[in-house]
Amino acid sequence: MLVKTATMEDLELVQLAKRLRRHALTMTSRAGSSHVGSCLSMADILAVLYGASLRIDPAQPEWPDRDRFIVSKGHAAAITYAALAEAGFFPIDRLREYGTSGTSLWGHVSHRDVPGVELSTGSLGHGLPVAAGMALVSKRSKSSWRVFALLSDGECDEGSNWEAIMLAAHHRLDNLVAIIDYNKIQSLDRVENTLGLEPLRDKFAAFGWGAIEVDGHDIPALCKALSEIPHELAKPTCIIAHTIKGKGISFMENKVLWHYRPPTEGELGAALRELDT
Repeated sequence: MLVKTATMEDLELVQLAKRLRRHALTMTSRAGSSHVGSCLSMADILAVLYGASLRIDPAQPEWPDRDRFIVSKGHAAAITYAALAEAGFFPIDRLREYGTSGTSLWGHVSHRDVPGVELSTGSLGHGLPVAAGMALVSKRSKSSWRVFALLSDGECDEGSNWEAIMLAAHHRLDNLVAIIDYNKIQSLDRVENTLGLEPLRDKFAAFGWGAIEVDGHDIPALCKALSEIPHELAKPTCIIAHTIKGKGISFMENKVLWHYRPPTEGELGAALRELDT
């Protein structure tokens, strides 16, 4: 059985993250679609997950022993599809379909005719509850597969997440990992001005999780954090990844504007040139 895990060196992962950013910029510009800033902040996380951490087999997307990965921040569909294509779940040329009429590569992450997607997402607050349920199934069936869920920081406003956080700790789901893409900006303003999350690590710890904080753009730090699961015995793990909205493109970084605005043709060219330097 082919298992894809821990196969890329750090420099290869850096290059993978750069390719993911290029794909996301091009896809959102071509389609005139939103959420490029959200895509760019999670590129390094996806690169480490698909390039080094997840136990998956792209040739057999339904392999029973695969790790399950849910992108709960389903608005960041473009870069999610890009990661799947780069991992080999479908041809990279298919990314040109994103956001076009009749495509399965919708603007929110969809499992329909998209191999490698475990759950359609985009209505925030659903990914972690489903992931917790999956992890409980794995535990009760004495299986070895793990479950990962990638959440946005703004998504942590949803009460359904905190119900799942309680449930996961109660059932000692040490095969469950929540990763928070903590880029500090949600749809219309900064997180701190909308509904403050701090002290976020302490909250997860109080709910019975093993919680750590990392630089979400530090490839070695992400690799280490994802290779040491669970971080506390018999507890689910939360990795709070501090990131930058629009990371990698100077005129997009830390700007609320790029939550919804797609890059124009000229802005795309400027962004791609930055990635090439």
